[in-house]
Amino acid sequence: MAQGEALHSGLTHSAEVGATHERILGSSRASSRFINVGSSGRVHLIEAGDGTPVVFLHGSGTSSILLLPLLEHLREVWGLALDRPGFGLSDPAVVPRGRFRHSAIDWLDSALDALGLDATALAGSSMGGTWALWYALARPERVRRLVLLGAAPLLPGTRVPPPLRVMAIPRVGRWLQRLMKASPKMVVKMMASMGEKETIVKFPVQIEALVAEAKDPMAARVNISELRAASSPLGFRSSMRVRPEELRKLQTRTLLVWGDHDPVGSTKVAEATRALIPSARLEILPAGHAPWLGNLERTADLISAFVR
Repeated sequence: MAQGEALHSGLTHSAEVGATHERILGSSRASSRFINVGSSGRVHLIEAGDGTPVVFLHGSGTSSILLLPLLEHLREVWGLALDRPGFGLSDPAVVPRGRFRHSAIDWLDSALDALGLDATALAGSSMGGTWALWYALARPERVRRLVLLGAAPLLPGTRVPPPLRVMAIPRVGRWLQRLMKASPKMVVKMMASMGEKETIVKFPVQIEALVAEAKDPMAARVNISELRAASSPLGFRSSMRVRPEELRKLQTRTLLVWGDHDPVGSTKVAEATRALIPSARLEILPAGHAPWLGNLERTADLISAFVR
C-alpha cells in the first residue's frame, strides 16, 4: 500500500510481471482471476484445489507466486492466494499514515465479501501473517483457523533484518532500489538474508517471478511504503507492535509453522508466542523465514490437517 501519497496516475504493473505470471501459471494446475475489492480496485488471486477454503496472504516484496508450490501440494483444501494491494498483479491502495493496520482489516473484509466467504481459514507468510493476525484479532467470527508461516513481523520479540533496516531510511531505500540490478543472483542474495539461500535455488520459477517483481515500479514503491509504515532504521515501530495482551485474547485456533533459523524471530520468540496464544500449536522446521520452501510436503500436510 502507498502510505499517505497518491500513486502516479500512469503507474501500472510492468508488462514483464504480467507475462511472467501468465507463463508460470500456464504450466501449473492452479488458475488465476481478479476480484473487485471496494475502493482498492482489482485484486489478483491464484487458486487451486477443492475443499475447505483457506485464504493465503504473501509477505512484503513478493507475491502469491511464491506460495504457488504450497497451493499445489495441499489436500482437500481450496487454496486462494491473494496478491496484497500493489503487489503481484493487484491494484494499489492509498492509505493515510497511521491507518496501516486498520486499512489491512478493511481490505480483508472487502476481499472476503467479494469471495463470498463469511468465514474462512487464514494463512499468512511474513507481513501477510501479520495482516492475518490483525484480522483474526479484529474479526474472530470470520476466521475459523489461523496459520502463520514464519515469524510474523511486529510480534513481540521480532526484529527487522539489517538489510531491511537500511531500506527503511528515508530516501536511501528508494536510491538503493534504483541502484540494485534485479537478477537471479540478487534474488538469491536477498533470500539468503532471510535464511533461505539453499532452498530458493530449487525453485527457478519463483526466482523468475521475484526478478520481474523487483523491476516493477509499482511493487517497489509499495514495498518501501509498507516497510516504512511498520519499521524505522532502528527496528519495528513500537506503536505498530502486536501487544502480548492482544495475543492472550486471540480466540482463533492457531498453527505456527516456524523456521529454526528465521532471522525475524528466534525459536525463543516462537515459544513465547505459542505460550501467549491460548489455542496455539507450534511446529519448528529446519528453515528460515519461508519454511515451506525447504519443507513443502510437511508444511502442506500440517496446513491440510489443521484447517479441516
